[in-house]
Amino acid sequence: MDKQTPRSRIVLAGNPNAGKTTLFNSLTGMRMQTGNFAGTTVSKKSGTCLLQERSVELIDLPGMYSLDAASEEERVAGEVLMGTNSAFPRPDVVLAVMDATNLERNLYLFSHITECDLPMVVALTMVDRAHEEGLDVDASALEKALGCRVIPVNVEKKLGVDDLKAALSDVYTWGVAEFPRPHKPSEDVRCGVGCSGCPFHGRFTWSEQIVSQVIKTRHAAPGRLTDSLDEILTHSVLGLMAFLVVMFFVFYAIFSLATIPMDLIEVGFETLGDLVARWLPEGDLQSLIRHGVIGGVGGVVVFLPQICLLFLLLALLDDSGYLARAAFVMDRVMRKVGLPGTAFVPMISGHACAIPAIMATRVISSPRDRLVTILVLPLTSCSARIPVYVLMVTLLFPHNPAYAASALVGAYALGILSALAAAWGLKKTILPGESEALLLEMPAYKLPNLKNALLHTWEKALIFLKQAGTVILLISIGLWVLSTYPKTEVSPEVASEIAEKIQLEHSMAGRIGKAMEPVIRPLGFDWQIGIGILSSFAAREAIISGLSVVYGIGESGAEDSELLVENLRQATRTDGSPVFTVATCLSLLVFYVLAMQCLPTQAVTKAETGSWKWAGFQLLYMSVLAYVASLVVYQGLQLFGVS
Repeated sequence: MDKQTPRSRIVLAGNPNAGKTTLFNSLTGMRMQTGNFAGTTVSKKSGTCLLQERSVELIDLPGMYSLDAASEEERVAGEVLMGTNSAFPRPDVVLAVMDATNLERNLYLFSHITECDLPMVVALTMVDRAHEEGLDVDASALEKALGCRVIPVNVEKKLGVDDLKAALSDVYTWGVAEFPRPHKPSEDVRCGVGCSGCPFHGRFTWSEQIVSQVIKTRHAAPGRLTDSLDEILTHSVLGLMAFLVVMFFVFYAIFSLATIPMDLIEVGFETLGDLVARWLPEGDLQSLIRHGVIGGVGGVVVFLPQICLLFLLLALLDDSGYLARAAFVMDRVMRKVGLPGTAFVPMISGHACAIPAIMATRVISSPRDRLVTILVLPLTSCSARIPVYVLMVTLLFPHNPAYAASALVGAYALGILSALAAAWGLKKTILPGESEALLLEMPAYKLPNLKNALLHTWEKALIFLKQAGTVILLISIGLWVLSTYPKTEVSPEVASEIAEKIQLEHSMAGRIGKAMEPVIRPLGFDWQIGIGILSSFAAREAIISGLSVVYGIGESGAEDSELLVENLRQATRTDGSPVFTVATCLSLLVFYVLAMQCLPTQAVTKAETGSWKWAGFQLLYMSVLAYVASLVVYQGLQLFGVS
């Protein structure tokens, strides 16, 4: 295609849960790209669709109910349809996706889109489900009433997709400018003047009239599965219990099934590092590539299986219709601390990684609610904290699995309670106001579409690697520089583990650690732990390798957990007292639960809020919270003689 020729564009518009994404994936396959609409954080999904010999760009607009914007997503979608978004060309055609089981509500949106004066083709989805519910939709009558082509489609059975492509192709064959527009509701309907005085009355009356003409009701659906399940899953008590059971199995799957791929990724990066050590002579370049680049990227990618599993399971739960019920149940709990029910999905995601969780807050319509959720999300315990938790718990309770398990549960509980308390505090202080009422559609239960879930997971994985991997790579290289320079001359006779310790002690990182010691000493930490904390800004689990170096067993010693634990247990201060006492271990555990030590997360916070101000505030309040909590724990235990 000539580069000067404007590219043909078709936009998909429809209500949430109307089958829009399933249809988009069918029309584009894997030929799609994800990003944001310019100047916003609203996700944009576009792909290439072949219509006979013409290649067109297909854009999947966010789900909406009208052009009267009630959220950022609806505002952007409306601007695209109206042609008022300067960063996005006006589309040629609108592919309106309508759910046959909720035709009246879908027609309400259609009445708005007709005012955009664009050619339209309607894809009528879920016709089979409507038939099961006793509803027969006359597509020909609907086509006549709307004044545009109406094509029933069933993507799963591959019915109607070719007819839909032919109908879209006809628009270009006829000519976009000359192609007939759909019928518009009469002026009195669009102005909303009616006896009820409701501004929406006219449009809904028009929708009801159309529905009465095109739908025949055979019988009421007997004992719908949806109603039966909702009696349990939306119950104030049973629904909450069901939610906890579902989340237990989700996390059990994440932490059990992801183990093998995580181990394989870890071995792969270690092998790659060993190959670099063989190919390149020993020196700074080898160390930079092996530890700074490969080690830094590996520290992120190793958690990708857990993140992918989380998004896959959440996508399947969402497509099945369950997540809407879970949001309804959790709204009762979340609103008490100033968060909407829709915030629970990002908070669940935060237990895998805060980066995709922060991106998932886009489902929250209120800007204030979304900002509060972003600011508190890193308090939930992500996967990167687990190695630190395990190390501290092992030091505390080496021979008591029950106490060790209780400590781990306590760490997770502290993170969740702290996030909820912080949200309540923010809503009472700098971000005052009540959470918006939860307006939520309850879709019918159905078997989830695995292909859609896999595509969604693939998309999120690419975004995660792009946003986290690039940032953490730069941070890792920066921390490598701090721990490598200035160089310190060490006798060749000194063991390599001791040489690493001496080098790190005299490096810029070591000097910063020693400068930090007066500040962190009240928490029970020395300068060596300070270096570990500093290294954690690349990735929280980096403290393991940092402590391995500063306590004289070398970076490779981090792989031998028993050796590391034994060395830490025997580590002493200058006065001969042990470093890792009960008070110090608990203090460090609490610090890592609450501290904001992930700079890639900070970068994503900046990207999603559009300002370094909120990223800086997030770093500041979490650091103060972690410091004060650790101070109380350490000094309190010291006061009661616990050592």
